[in-house]
Amino acid sequence: MRALGGDQVEEAVASCLAALRPAVDRDWTAVRAAGMDWTVHETAFHIAECLVGYGANLAGRARDGYVPFEITLDEGTDNTGLLHLVESMGALLAAAVRTAPRGARAFHPYPFRSANREGFAAMGVAEVLLHTYDIAGGLGTAYEPPSALAEFVLATIFPHVRPDADAWRTLLWATGRGELPGRAPVGEWRWHNNLVHTTDRLTLEGITPASARDLVLGGDGGFDWLADGPFAGTREAAGFLLKAYEEGVHRPEFGVFVLVRREDGRAIGGMGFHGVPDEEGRAEVGYDLVEAARGHGYATEALRALADWAFARDDVRALFATVDRDNIPSQAVVTRAGFRKVSEEEGTFAYELGR
Repeated sequence: MRALGGDQVEEAVASCLAALRPAVDRDWTAVRAAGMDWTVHETAFHIAECLVGYGANLAGRARDGYVPFEITLDEGTDNTGLLHLVESMGALLAAAVRTAPRGARAFHPYPFRSANREGFAAMGVAEVLLHTYDIAGGLGTAYEPPSALAEFVLATIFPHVRPDADAWRTLLWATGRGELPGRAPVGEWRWHNNLVHTTDRLTLEGITPASARDLVLGGDGGFDWLADGPFAGTREAAGFLLKAYEEGVHRPEFGVFVLVRREDGRAIGGMGFHGVPDEEGRAEVGYDLVEAARGHGYATEALRALADWAFARDDVRALFATVDRDNIPSQAVVTRAGFRKVSEEEGTFAYELGR
């Protein structure tokens, strides 16, 4: 899977410029953007602010808040100059995304307090597409971006939204800007960057539907895998995640996480949930490691971290795992993580860990 982000940011900005340049001779301060309290001028400036803000946070690896700066327009800047600013800020975000290391993360509040490079790119693309649509509506002109850009945004930062054949209409609906047959109107909304958990030696990186699709198709999901990875179990789990996404029932916090070694950034396995907790608060977990990473306690370390996170929630009362009778190493993993064997059936053992 090639790194996504930079090209998409540039393509989104290009679509914005193509849509708005024919209207630069109009007074953008006298027209409100559709559905907004801002004028067209204010909305276009907001696009530029978002692009440079995301780029600065990613490039500076901001940890606890936005990089503290503001941009302003020189007095007398016309609409052509404003669009030049949008174009320039888009180029800065694209460059930040392309040059950031694969595992780089920086602050963004929604919903887990950080985003990776693909997340920042998708947020930037979303700002451009949606606010260009708002501006075009205010100006009374049509705007529809390339469908692939909307698909990129949805599969990266809207994992909770069931996709549709028309990605652009789905994105408009998901952000309260349109209707979709059979779906209730959307009022309040937020996008969702991927969740990560950290341990002493690992980062558990939640995979997006975009990464899951690549893994299912035989790709690397955007990760640098150790040796013979990813293992078959990780690809199978990605398939379950993708199915849940396509059915509109995926909850990313109960998805699949790739285990990445912090010392070298290599992906060594996968771990996650088979679905959301049931009515009794029970959730099943599964995991695998590439063969070259086995025997070092990585799976136990990751499972303990995932269990600690789960039991800090109100909706999880117990975790369980099913292990083949002949899989002695996996039985050792769950035992060291505190699970106890509760049943045996047809060559498998069931282990459970409660609060």
